Amino acid sequence: MNKLDSLVKDLPDRESATRFLKQFTERHASKSAKLHKNEGLLSDALTLASFSPLFAATLIQNPDYLWWLDRKRAESSVRNKDELLESLARFSMTNSQIESNVLFTRFRRRELLRIFLRDIRRLGTIAEITEEISNLADAILENALRIARQDLDNRYGSPFEIDAKGRKRPSDICIVSLGKLGSKELNYSSDIDLLFIYSAEGSSTGNGSRGEITNREYFVKLAELITKLVGRQTGEGAAYRVDLRLRPHGRVGALALSVKETIRYYTTEARSWERQVLIRSRSSAGKSRLFKTFFDAIENEVFSASEDVATALRNVYRSKEKIDFEHRSDKEFDVKLGRGGIREIEFIAQALQLSYAGKDKWLRAPHTLISLSRLADRNLLSEAELTGLFEAYDFLRHLEHILQMENGLQTHSLPNDPDKRLLIAKRMRFAELAGFEQALTANTDGVHRTFVRVFGETAVADVNSSSIETTESADILPETENRLESRNILQTQLFASIEKADFRLELTAEKLLVINKIAEVSPKFIELLTAKPLLINNLTMPGSTFPERDYGAIFTKALIAADDLGTTLAAMRTTWSQLLLEIAVYDIFAILPAREIKQLQTRLAEASIETALRATRQELSQRLSVNIDTLPIGVLALGKLGSGAIDYDSDLDLVVVYDDDQSANSAGYTHAEFFGRAIETFVNILSSMTRDGNLYRVDLRLRPHGKNGPSISTKGAFIEYIEREASIWEMLAYVQVRAVSGDIDLAKTAENEIGNAIRRRAGREKPDDLRLESKRIRLKLEERHSSERGGKDIDIKFGAGGLLDVYFVVRYLHLRARTLENAFNRSTVARLGEFHADGSLSTDEFNSLNEGYAFLSELDHNIRLMIGRVSRLPRANQSALERIAARMHIASATDLLEMLTIHRLNIRSAFDNIFPD
Repeated sequence: MNKLDSLVKDLPDRESATRFLKQFTERHASKSAKLHKNEGLLSDALTLASFSPLFAATLIQNPDYLWWLDRKRAESSVRNKDELLESLARFSMTNSQIESNVLFTRFRRRELLRIFLRDIRRLGTIAEITEEISNLADAILENALRIARQDLDNRYGSPFEIDAKGRKRPSDICIVSLGKLGSKELNYSSDIDLLFIYSAEGSSTGNGSRGEITNREYFVKLAELITKLVGRQTGEGAAYRVDLRLRPHGRVGALALSVKETIRYYTTEARSWERQVLIRSRSSAGKSRLFKTFFDAIENEVFSASEDVATALRNVYRSKEKIDFEHRSDKEFDVKLGRGGIREIEFIAQALQLSYAGKDKWLRAPHTLISLSRLADRNLLSEAELTGLFEAYDFLRHLEHILQMENGLQTHSLPNDPDKRLLIAKRMRFAELAGFEQALTANTDGVHRTFVRVFGETAVADVNSSSIETTESADILPETENRLESRNILQTQLFASIEKADFRLELTAEKLLVINKIAEVSPKFIELLTAKPLLINNLTMPGSTFPERDYGAIFTKALIAADDLGTTLAAMRTTWSQLLLEIAVYDIFAILPAREIKQLQTRLAEASIETALRATRQELSQRLSVNIDTLPIGVLALGKLGSGAIDYDSDLDLVVVYDDDQSANSAGYTHAEFFGRAIETFVNILSSMTRDGNLYRVDLRLRPHGKNGPSISTKGAFIEYIEREASIWEMLAYVQVRAVSGDIDLAKTAENEIGNAIRRRAGREKPDDLRLESKRIRLKLEERHSSERGGKDIDIKFGAGGLLDVYFVVRYLHLRARTLENAFNRSTVARLGEFHADGSLSTDEFNSLNEGYAFLSELDHNIRLMIGRVSRLPRANQSALERIAARMHIASATDLLEMLTIHRLNIRSAFDNIFPD
């Protein structure tokens, strides 16, 4: 037997190991020769390849990781956060040209090589492995925090606050981890659940490039930047999936809150499930003293001495964190959520903690195993139960690691295929599948017996029959497979929110009917009501026609009492939510067609922009201590707002100009500096996330020179840019430009001059260049966003025959026409009609595009209303498909998919006719 045969003979997947070595040798002949001389390292590399195709590919792509691994593989101790930070610093120095988010992803992957090798060699316990994975996340978060703070300080100066003695001192932030990271039990592929809390309100020094901002603005921006650094997807993935939904007020809450605000929320507003989450919480990065201050203040809310055992058990069992069993496959066993799985072990620990730790502080431990051990010491678990839970936890977590690190996916499902199961059994050190199956059954049966004993057989039967269970936030999705279950769960959450609210509300029969309808059709708006129960006061049964609304006047009235930026933001967000909910109710009850719903949303967006501009002027007046009577800027819209078709969760694509000849009381700043600060304030008013939510995501990236250009330019500079520098893809976007707000005369003048400049510029382009470049850009977007590989969801926007096919046809024909004036009606339907009338589109092409666009547009609208901001039709979610089909008056989900296929084929055929090769 040669050396290679002896090294692979006992591996669970000898073929994968041998294939790895062959590929490595083909790609790196000299390094392969070096590897063969180091038998210990070669054995480790083959073992990793046998357990993980992901790591096999990683080593082939990064052969130098082997020599690093050779130096580190003998280490037996758990590396702490500081050691990993030092390692990350060295890694950064040798990879200084790589963007930070890519660097974090690569560093994490390299470190996981070492950790997973220890894991599969059984050189560390499950507790040690998960602790080290958690320390790695802490180190990356700490480094991201340092980078983000430096960036923010350069822009706005450092944040400061005033202490109790009136002295100025620096402000700090703490990144609080929850869930598995909070208890140092992180998986290889876990999401990380985070809270951002800062020390106190105040403001930045303003000595950066963009001037002073409030601490709230600073730390919200900081949280956003850290989330991007750690969680932004690149071609190599992201370091982590960051989940911020467990913050106060969930999705609509501010990304960062002061310690004082956070304490107030958890002591006065938080529901039982939110306090339960804090059982597993700690400081992961930043100033740990802030977490101590916070947790000391709310600890007795988390572990209440006055709560009886029955209530505590019921609250855990019926808490908000419920999940439909759609997240568990009926065909495959889920090691996390299945009967006797990891989640049941966690529930046992947390339920008994909440039942008894209020009066016994020693039981307050975040780690599952430590908690179980202490509960057994208090005779709340028997020694036999403790032993069984420990063994099951070790078995199931190790199995979870084996499943996840095969391909680096967040999976918990054990496949049914016998060959795949046998391979997993071998990776779990079982020679035969039968032995593995027996161990799995013995462990999960033991867990479930204890689970039933703790919660009671009746409660377990009730939950199993209703197909719901408590879970952490990362498992909660907006849509569910069962319509009735979804509605009941959402209503339960809503009514729990109402019970916790500090106001009295009588739920009339009419309001209940409206709530039922909303829950049936649109989970996203039930979430809004749950976060803001006061909106129920405004719920009424919709009439046969939509009432006349002057949105601008309504905003003006709502802001009369606002005396600072904070109250202005709160009033705007509350008012906007009320107005949007009213529109949605008319949509949910199918009283208005989608076209009119979009028109109403467009009017609301325009009024929001106008209100934000007035608030910007007032804020600048106060901040700069000057009287700013007017703000001579013109706001122009592109995209959906430009075409007058804003829909749920649409971005606001804007460009903003000023006239350098017009005077403005700019407090000594140059026009460029003054208007730059104005636009930054304006965007923050519209898009910043506060405890009351946000209004819109504002996108200024279509401005001249994109993200590298100033956020606002003079009208003349904009025109000159189009004439001389704008690319064809930019002109395709600019043809939708429409004046919407601000100095409306300036905006309209700019709109006309931009249109003229586009026509002149397009006239200088070769027709073939316009056509080929338009097609190239469209197909590049299709390739980049394609989501249909492997039979996944259908992308109705970016996919072939999707909405972008129609948009690009319309905009290309606009550029090609050169003489087409900017019409009052910017809608895609109107433009298609114009091009059919002037002969640019044949009758067949027009019919395919017009009918297809009408279908896709209505489908897109219903997806946004019923599921959320996605462009994908969930092919596998039969219940969602049936509900959408019913809304569109289509007989079945099958018919819906067939119609979609026909329209997409027709649209793509017309597209190919207009853009021949």
